[in-house]
Amino acid sequence: MSKQQLLTPYHKNINLKNRVVMAPMTRSRADNEGSVATDELHGLYYEQRASAGLIITEGSQVSKDAVGYIHTAGIHTEEQVEGWKKVTKRVHDKGGKIFIQLWHVGRMSHPDFHNGELPLAPSAINPNAKSYTPEGFKDTVTPKAMTIDDIKTTVKDFKNAAANAIKAGFDGVEIHSSNGYLFHQFFTATSNLRTDEYGGNIENRTRFFFEVLDAMKEVIPQEKIGVRFNPSLDGLFGITMDEETIPTFESIIKKLNDYNLAYVHLSEPFTDVSNIPFAVKEIAKHFRPLYNGTLMINSAFDQVKGNKVIEDGYADLVAYGKPFISNPDLVERFRDHLELAEWDESTFYVPGAKGYTDYPTASK
Repeated sequence: MSKQQLLTPYHKNINLKNRVVMAPMTRSRADNEGSVATDELHGLYYEQRASAGLIITEGSQVSKDAVGYIHTAGIHTEEQVEGWKKVTKRVHDKGGKIFIQLWHVGRMSHPDFHNGELPLAPSAINPNAKSYTPEGFKDTVTPKAMTIDDIKTTVKDFKNAAANAIKAGFDGVEIHSSNGYLFHQFFTATSNLRTDEYGGNIENRTRFFFEVLDAMKEVIPQEKIGVRFNPSLDGLFGITMDEETIPTFESIIKKLNDYNLAYVHLSEPFTDVSNIPFAVKEIAKHFRPLYNGTLMINSAFDQVKGNKVIEDGYADLVAYGKPFISNPDLVERFRDHLELAEWDESTFYVPGAKGYTDYPTASK
């Protein structure tokens, strides 16, 4: 049997023992007043999965303004940095590598998280979605359009979060510029109606993202920065595609060739976009020729499809989400061609160890 591409090492800006990446997944386990990652839960959870070539943590809010889901661990206070230090140590002690995903949800938040104040967004447009608040799901509201000062403050928040990530011992960071959150809201013409230098044409709608990236470069090497995008997202998280959507992402990806990043992380479509004439149905295949650096792909890959997308040359790394929840030894199961355990969706976002750190390995 030929060697699996997923299990081969990867060395290009980022040195990985294999190409199986643990995707970022919100798990809502920071059930404490300071929104702090804990050793007994987060530490154990990520340690159990340290055989991945790379772990990307759940989204971690860069400020109080950035939060939009209950019990998510932040990276903007000293207490939070100290909590994450315990997590990174556990992963490193097991020979693993771990990036933290830096997150601002923008208009996908709710006033319940902000003492009654409106969440921030590029424009005052309600995404007409749901926000998971301490009191359960609530309808989103019309957000506050960010001022120039709000934008400048948020740039500083991401820069500070990147510096905190290094203090906490992370091997790098991923900018969550995907899935309908703040950066994606700026990219998309249907959610960004600004008439200043942050709205209108593609260069303006992507300006905020590149300002954040350039600011972060001042405190962390470029090769320790990854970025994530979901180009053909439609009908979810308040995002609606239009004719400029794919050209916008093409412009971003091409411009990123001027940087020396750890990777670009792309998602295949979350829903059927075959009836949208301007959507791209095969993301990795479409964007691979546009980007010279490391390309990571995710969304609904299994072992066979993961190996094939690398063999075909469309991606260098493959990120797995839900399979890593119920299979802490996913890499070993791929290696030995073992059946995967099923996950329990009812425990995805509840507090405690159940459905989080209690999934056994195949050897137990």
